Amino acid sequence: MSSHVTIPETSLWANRKCLLLCCLVSTANMQYGFDSAAVGALQAMPGFLKVFGYEDPTSPLGYGIGSTFQRLITSLLTLGSFLSSLIAGSFSAYLGRRQALWLACILNAAAVAIQIATTNKGVLYLGRFLLGLANGFFVTFSNVYTAEAAPAHLRGVMVALFAYWVNIGSILGATVDNFTRVHMSKASYQIPLGCLYIVPTILAIGLFFVPESPRWLLHKGRDSQARASLNKLRGTSVESQYIELEWAEMVRGVEEEKKLEKSIGFLDMFRGSDLRRTLLCYGMIGCQTASGIWFLIGYQTYFLALAGITKSFEFSVMNTVIGFIGVNVGMVCIRHVFGRRSILMIGATACGLCQLASAVAYTVNSGSTTTGKILVAFTAIFYFFYNGCVGAASYPVATELVSSRLRAWTVGTATSLGYMLAWLVGFCSPYFINPEDLNWGPKYGYIWAASNAICVVFFFFFMPEMKGRSLEELDEIFQAKTPTWKFTQFQCTIRDEAAFDMAEHLPIAVTVRVKG
Repeated sequence: MSSHVTIPETSLWANRKCLLLCCLVSTANMQYGFDSAAVGALQAMPGFLKVFGYEDPTSPLGYGIGSTFQRLITSLLTLGSFLSSLIAGSFSAYLGRRQALWLACILNAAAVAIQIATTNKGVLYLGRFLLGLANGFFVTFSNVYTAEAAPAHLRGVMVALFAYWVNIGSILGATVDNFTRVHMSKASYQIPLGCLYIVPTILAIGLFFVPESPRWLLHKGRDSQARASLNKLRGTSVESQYIELEWAEMVRGVEEEKKLEKSIGFLDMFRGSDLRRTLLCYGMIGCQTASGIWFLIGYQTYFLALAGITKSFEFSVMNTVIGFIGVNVGMVCIRHVFGRRSILMIGATACGLCQLASAVAYTVNSGSTTTGKILVAFTAIFYFFYNGCVGAASYPVATELVSSRLRAWTVGTATSLGYMLAWLVGFCSPYFINPEDLNWGPKYGYIWAASNAICVVFFFFFMPEMKGRSLEELDEIFQAKTPTWKFTQFQCTIRDEAAFDMAEHLPIAVTVRVKG
């Protein structure tokens, strides 16, 4: 036997069963993308404004919308997501990833029914909040599941399905709004809201065919179920002895984690090597907001209308399609071209430059047609690079940074932090862009250019390269307190130890080390 044992790299086609299951679970993220695009566009839709806004002869839309109402319908969704993500760790102590997603489907159904039926602002606020609770569980547990279910060399691609489905949801949300905006009746916004029933219905049925996370089952002492789940996920992608090796590595990893366990998960996140992992995870999710993406998602249609761009709906659809193209390019780059750190730095640099260019153009000449074209162009470029780099890599990085025992706790609280920051952006942005307040408009981009520069510094000095490592190997590397720049050179022993543990039962062939 060689001194270092590895599991052979296999293709996406060979892992098609696992890919299909992870793809199904990841559709949960489509809800957030659809709702964000649809509700952001509703704010510029006369049919919606006729019910929840007020007549304004000076507005090109014929109606106005109060800044308080505008903030609340966006921010209450985020607040609900913040709270449900925050309790994800407590929930996972008792129930698994599938049960959490089923609960989210139920909450979603109730929230959508409330929003469709009411014409009262207070009741609409309640519906937005409940939908946020559902979205928090959808995002947290779908990404935790795919990180725990995917093979190490394909984890980046499978968890990046998060960005894939968010963008599909955004495209569909903007497209549906574009076709219903011509209606002056309540149907103009009730139809887009009703579409929020589709994905949870498919997901709720599909989850009956999805095995529970093998790592969650193993941590709960349900070894036989965990092994059956792993076998179902891997199928025939590799020979049986390699599944046995992965299983042995998972078992040894859980044993090592239990030795380090000192208290409940929430406190353990801030002890020893887990403190570093928690802070890095929080920083990664925080960098999503720092890019300025939530501002553009929530307000791009309104923002483009203020800039004098008459076809703001069409441009919104164009931007989401460009973002989707970016996701596909990013997934290929994550798998075959760049490491995690490189793609994150490229993305943050490009996003910062796009925000800066838009702000400078608007500062020089705020009312010209040329400025409008520049705003459209750099917003589109921003969407491409955000979705292809920061968006595609954020959850693969965030979920693999943390230990298996604390994954729901850490990713859940990190997601809640991201929602809190997004809530602040949603709450504060109208003050910056609305004519009745600061009236900055696109000059708001100066702030986001600076925050992207900070992200580049963070990625360069603190974010380690984790591509191709199993989750158990990452546990070992962090436990050894390895500096950021030495991650790629660290020689792990956990897989060799796992191989020796099972050597008496199955001979293990040695292959080339996984690169993806």
